[in-house]
Amino acid sequence: MPQRKIFSGGEFLVSEILPGEVFAPEDFSREHRMIYGTANDFVKKEILPNIELIEEKDESFVRSLFRKTGEIGLNGIDIPVEYGGEGMDKISTCLVTEAMGAGASFAVSHSSHTGIGTLPIIFFGNEEQKKRYLPKLATGEIIAAYCLTESSAGSDALNSQATAVLSPDGRNYILNGEKIFITNGGWADVFIIYAKVDGHKFTGFIVERTFPGVSSGPEERKMGIKGSSTTSVILKDCAVPVENLLFTIGQGHKIAFNVLNVGRLKLGASVVGPSKTAIAEAAKYANIREQFGKKISSFGMIKSKLADMSIRTYMAESLAYRTAAAIEDKLGVLDERAKKDGTENAKAIEEYAIECSIAKIFGSECLDFCADELVQIFGGNGYIAEYPAERIYRDSRINRIFEGTNEINRLLIPGTFIKRGLQNRIPVMDALKTIENEIKAYDPDNILMNDSPLAIQRHTVELCKKMLLFATSSALNKLMANIGEEQEIMALLADIIIRIFAMESGLLRAEKLSVSKGEKKAEYHIAAVKVYINDAVPEIAAMTRQIFAFIEEGDALAAKYKMVDKLSAKRPVNTIPLRRFIAEKVIKGQKYPF
Repeated sequence: MPQRKIFSGGEFLVSEILPGEVFAPEDFSREHRMIYGTANDFVKKEILPNIELIEEKDESFVRSLFRKTGEIGLNGIDIPVEYGGEGMDKISTCLVTEAMGAGASFAVSHSSHTGIGTLPIIFFGNEEQKKRYLPKLATGEIIAAYCLTESSAGSDALNSQATAVLSPDGRNYILNGEKIFITNGGWADVFIIYAKVDGHKFTGFIVERTFPGVSSGPEERKMGIKGSSTTSVILKDCAVPVENLLFTIGQGHKIAFNVLNVGRLKLGASVVGPSKTAIAEAAKYANIREQFGKKISSFGMIKSKLADMSIRTYMAESLAYRTAAAIEDKLGVLDERAKKDGTENAKAIEEYAIECSIAKIFGSECLDFCADELVQIFGGNGYIAEYPAERIYRDSRINRIFEGTNEINRLLIPGTFIKRGLQNRIPVMDALKTIENEIKAYDPDNILMNDSPLAIQRHTVELCKKMLLFATSSALNKLMANIGEEQEIMALLADIIIRIFAMESGLLRAEKLSVSKGEKKAEYHIAAVKVYINDAVPEIAAMTRQIFAFIEEGDALAAKYKMVDKLSAKRPVNTIPLRRFIAEKVIKGQKYPF
């Protein structure tokens, strides 16, 4: 495979990206597909037939599943080979996460173990820590949990009240505090726990359940993911050997935030699995349910639902694997010394913080949409527990809270974009200085298009980037350093950025397939991109206008509205036949159509 260009995180907003410069799901290698197949077969054979047992929180059965996933290499996906793992690339780990994502509550237990529970040791552990813990985590002999959240430290994670004080003999840190909502909290053998050394140095520790002073609270009674263990983890004069301090004193934020970045990406991939499941279940039910003498799959509004579920999932899938490949490429250029250096790993992961947050937000909201439409297609039966829609609906909701709420991630996206522009990490400031003159000079009647099937859509995406830069420039000029305090404006900027990344990721994927396999092979992809971009542009324009309405008034506001109108003016696409075209394939195949 040729070397892809390595873009800076967020650079997609100020650069034109070509199809050959990104990874798309059609680029999966034979090995990638085998890895996905292994995980998918495990879900179908070991998890789905035992859903009821898992939902009852049968710990012995869940532990047996962890041992089985260990035997077939699904626990050690990120663990280097020298420590008993598989050392998979980030694309492969996302494929495993996607396949396991269809495994209901066990998917949550497994992803917490292999992701945020294990990654801190992989990226930031010293050699002795890696040798001691990673092989057992890979086999499933021990289960991991990640302990960050406290009652006073949720989205504000650094407001931790847990403390760590060095014992008089210098051999142990004495930890006190309580972590809440800990996945695998009642089952885990090893915990990644954050506490403040001397009351202010935020630091990570590896804590074993057998250490004195560690206990778990009762299992929480939850809305969904009922089969996963969720408890508090209580530390009462817990003695943690000094050799179990993780990375460096006072640098726990680097561990926490960079591991969460990978967690966000993996969540974005994991929700693709149940989104595809929801599409398949909806199509199967629509093909057997009859009303007014017809199968409901023949009704236009049902077809529209099936198409929209598929289109959003297509975009979620496209942007998740694009991001996974970007991180893999960035990590791949590190030398062997740097790959073992936590600081260097942190820099490579942090580079794509914007994209990881987008994957998390877009994916979780895609699954919520698919789950909601699944219930609607099932009608009254969707509300009944014996049908799959009810559990999928309940299980989906947590994903908008996991790995940092979607609200926090929405603040991170434009905040990081603006900060990197000010730091000259990406050429944002130059683009902001010239954007208004560019828009004034733009003449939509004198644009030459090539004859590619998505030429108009490519041009439209570039215009949407200009709208974003226009809105960002104006907001910065008016609000200056206070822009971060205007959360509604930040959220609007975030939603524009999210839609741009989704549009572009789907566009590049469809263009790449069209070039490599021909337009006929890409016709469903092309249809999906046309529908999504057609629907997203008016939303982006409306959000841009809302930003201007907040910061401008009178003639200045009217002038900026006219400029937005010029950028967003386009001939509407007739999306009804395109949606029907996609839906017919879903109905015929009774599965995700791409």
